[in-house]
Amino acid sequence: MSILSTQAELELKFDAILAECPVWDDRNNLLYWVDILSGKLYRYNPQQRNNIEFEIDEHIGSLALCEDQGAVLALKSGFALFDFEKRKMKHLYDPEIDLSNNRFNDGKCDPSGRFWAGTLSYDQQQGVGSLYCLNTNLSVHKKLRNLTIPNGMAWSIDEQTFYFIDSHDHIIYAFDFDMMTGELQNRSVIFTLDHSEALPDGMTIDTEGKLWVALYNGFKVIRVDPTSGEVMHEILLPVPQVTSCDVWGT
Repeated sequence: MSILSTQAELELKFDAILAECPVWDDRNNLLYWVDILSGKLYRYNPQQRNNIEFEIDEHIGSLALCEDQGAVLALKSGFALFDFEKRKMKHLYDPEIDLSNNRFNDGKCDPSGRFWAGTLSYDQQQGVGSLYCLNTNLSVHKKLRNLTIPNGMAWSIDEQTFYFIDSHDHIIYAFDFDMMTGELQNRSVIFTLDHSEALPDGMTIDTEGKLWVALYNGFKVIRVDPTSGEVMHEILLPVPQVTSCDVWGT
């Protein structure tokens, strides 16, 4: 099967330390993203081409938008809520308060509104990270353990499969997913990236059920068929360290 190749165009030039977690707000046509190690969250308006900064004052791995125009954040100090208008934060819970060398990394909401986010150590020590789920009642549960670089997450269109990347493994995993309970079962491998290639990082899913995966040190994003494991499309970027991607309609 031939791979369709497309060259991406630069939209915003910004010298971020570690840019991550693009989240498209389809209600207001805005793009939110974070610069993890600078401790800042940004809101980009593509129509006005302005990029507004929100100072978080600690390392921020990911965010998800709330219905009330605020956001839930995954921080060095755990989960928190953020009010964009007041620029105020409310800390919720730190499940790893005893692990001072860990921080939260990538995160995403499932179709029921639960926020999932993974942790890793600053020196990327093998097996010390975990995947947590912040439920809509604000309780927190550990879903996976013994992770190293937890990254991309996506849920299938029928909401029965959870896709997950631990970049250290160079693998996209699939789990049977119970939408009612959020439970994971029956892990399987659907795609493996050669270890001589880049690291699979952030991930999203499109309306046809295909996965889009950012390749760190790979200069591109690839589209993967989760059923066959074939790479269908690649989008080439002018930067090597591609961390994440999002898709939206127009």
